[in-house]
Amino acid sequence: MKKFIPFGLILLLLASCATATPPTPPEVVSAHSTFAAAPWLDSLYACAGTSIVISRAADPASADLLLRLGEPQFPASFLYQIGEEEIVIATHPQSPIQNLTLEEAQNLFAGFGDPAVQVWVYASDEDVFGVFDQFVMQGRSVSPSAKVAVDAEQMSDALAVTPGSVGILPRSWMTASLREVYSVGKVPVLAIAPSEPQGAVAQLIDCLQQ
Repeated sequence: MKKFIPFGLILLLLASCATATPPTPPEVVSAHSTFAAAPWLDSLYACAGTSIVISRAADPASADLLLRLGEPQFPASFLYQIGEEEIVIATHPQSPIQNLTLEEAQNLFAGFGDPAVQVWVYASDEDVFGVFDQFVMQGRSVSPSAKVAVDAEQMSDALAVTPGSVGILPRSWMTASLREVYSVGKVPVLAIAPSEPQGAVAQLIDCLQQ
């Protein structure tokens, strides 16, 4: 004797066998940060959550989003302020250097200060050095004997272990083992997009500005 299967049960069985719609994959956004703007990467990842994947780009020219301090040499059209950072001149706590005037800072980094003092700077294409050059050196050349740090971590470490050294740091990279002797000034932290932000990029910028 054949068993009767209700039509509703057949529909239920067919529905359960149907292929489930795959979830929408998260959108990928490539991002590049200068070392000085690295503290804002935590906020970027927090804004991305689980709906956006952040892919770190080694080349800033290929990134969907660039984080940096201060305006670039060639201003971009799609530039958004997401924070503020102060740049300072710092030394070892036991350094003989006391609070500096602008003229004293200029002379020190130009090589006309105490010859026993070791000056540290960054590569000329780094955003933080651009701020320092604009507000302190004002186009003057730094001492040819200045040591060049690859990033703020190396700068901070060098100043912390060498009493006769002086260098440049973003405020957020200062530690208790360093002493500030001059405030260069505050500059905006910027998120820059190569084209008008859409989709996930626009979402990230909006979140970073909150």
